[in-house]
Amino acid sequence: MKNNNEVHPLGTRARILLSSVFGPYAQDDEYGSRAINPMELYHNQVTRVQGPFSLRMFHRSFGLMLIQANVNAPCTLLDFPTLDRFIEELKTKTYDIIGISSILPNIGKVKKMCELIRTYMANAKIVIGGHIANLPDLHKIIDADFIVKGEGIRWFRQYLGQDIKKPVQHPAVISGFGSRIFGIGLLDRDTAATLIPSVGCPMGCNFCSTSHLFGGKGKSVNFYETGDELFAVIQEIEKKLKVRRFFIMDENFLLYKERALRLLELMKEHNKSWAFYIFSSARVLRSYTDEQLLELGISWVWMGLEGEGSQYNKLRDIDTRSLVRHLQSLGIGVLGSSIIGLEDHTPENIESVIDWAVSHDTDFHQFMLYTPIPGTTLYEQHKKSKTLLSLDECPLADTHGQYRFNYRHQHIKDHQEQGYLLQAFRKDFEINGPSIARLMRTLLNKWKMHKDHPDPRVRSRIRWETRRLKDTYPAALWAMRKWYKGNEYMYNKLSEILHDLYAAFGFKTKIIAPVVGAWIYPHIVKEARRLDSGWTYEPATHYDKNAMALAEGNGSRLHA
Repeated sequence: MKNNNEVHPLGTRARILLSSVFGPYAQDDEYGSRAINPMELYHNQVTRVQGPFSLRMFHRSFGLMLIQANVNAPCTLLDFPTLDRFIEELKTKTYDIIGISSILPNIGKVKKMCELIRTYMANAKIVIGGHIANLPDLHKIIDADFIVKGEGIRWFRQYLGQDIKKPVQHPAVISGFGSRIFGIGLLDRDTAATLIPSVGCPMGCNFCSTSHLFGGKGKSVNFYETGDELFAVIQEIEKKLKVRRFFIMDENFLLYKERALRLLELMKEHNKSWAFYIFSSARVLRSYTDEQLLELGISWVWMGLEGEGSQYNKLRDIDTRSLVRHLQSLGIGVLGSSIIGLEDHTPENIESVIDWAVSHDTDFHQFMLYTPIPGTTLYEQHKKSKTLLSLDECPLADTHGQYRFNYRHQHIKDHQEQGYLLQAFRKDFEINGPSIARLMRTLLNKWKMHKDHPDPRVRSRIRWETRRLKDTYPAALWAMRKWYKGNEYMYNKLSEILHDLYAAFGFKTKIIAPVVGAWIYPHIVKEARRLDSGWTYEPATHYDKNAMALAEGNGSRLHA
């Protein structure tokens, strides 16, 4: 391993290739891909049992995009390549530095990519980053020159001899691509832009690998410290992408209250009507007034619920069910996140644990197994108590929180956790229905509550966000209800939302719904059949060059 403080001899003249791990992903293979762990955040961890109603979407490798935007050297980004495409890049181009970002389960792919680089481009320096960097003794498993734990922009700037204190440039990128619902493709521009104000999380929960990757409990790295800096970045992204909604990839965005309220001041001053999708702890949400959340444009919240009786400070003394209902009444969508397999979970109480989570009736619900990831406090606790499983018992490829424990649980034995996790997903779906329908219900609450808000800036956002309640959404509900014609409980549940939409928007909506719904329904049937037959989605490969790489040309070379 090299000294992490050295500077590359070519400095900013070094040619850089950044790459994610190769695909395909949603299949079992020799490199560690798993069919149960596809490269789809929502379908993998949130809507995984919802069949044709599951939200399907891919997300770019945002960390690599941030690095590319902040190096003053020719830099190419190869995102979601196939193995053949990665090999082709190595055979036909010349690079001095090759950076690979990965999570722990993909260690087999990282190992293979390092071997290929040594074969086809032996002089290139190999840099490995991402959550995989938390793994102890990673340098003994893969052949790399540098393993970078933490924030990569500063590291690459230092390695290239750049000014590490220079302001961070934010790339303009849509948060999701390849989006589909009912098997119908959605326009990528209808999703949000991505905004990354910081990395890490000051909350420092014992199981959170993100917290520990960026300095440990209580630490984070803010790219934009003030509301003024944040406003300027958002305004620039809005101008480039023509968007007005933003998915803020910040573990607890509202925690920095002074910055958030200053952003609100500037939004009012410049008449900006933006919508924000955020991550937040329950306690921090409670520190804002309803009007502040509304005026700031908080439209959707990903919130940790963990488990009933949780001892995490972010949840202590907070009635999360009441909070979720209140947020939804305001028209704020909620994605709740619950853990299966906490220390006090047993076969005797697991059903009540799942019932408690399901009773929140969030718009979306993530369920994850309690998993000690290298670098976390939870991992160190299990390591000390010698309860971690060996790699022969549980390969790293299966350590992703959606399959099995990588340790010996005190109460849950013999892989029971696999059934409990699926039970949680299925019960939430069977009782609360398709997430897309739940979201429509919350959007209707938003329209009813705020459509006549006295502030025209707020009113503009509300009417824009709820514009499809008059036509597309009722049609989708009509088609979903038809799907459930043999299920009286769910048929009536969806009918209630549909009739509320009819009552709110009148005769035209009542005419449009069955007409367009009759077109949507066959797509649902077709998608269900495809999925039942084993169909999987894979992300398209992206190939991006920064300005310096474009100016330099392709750097092609011929191999003997």
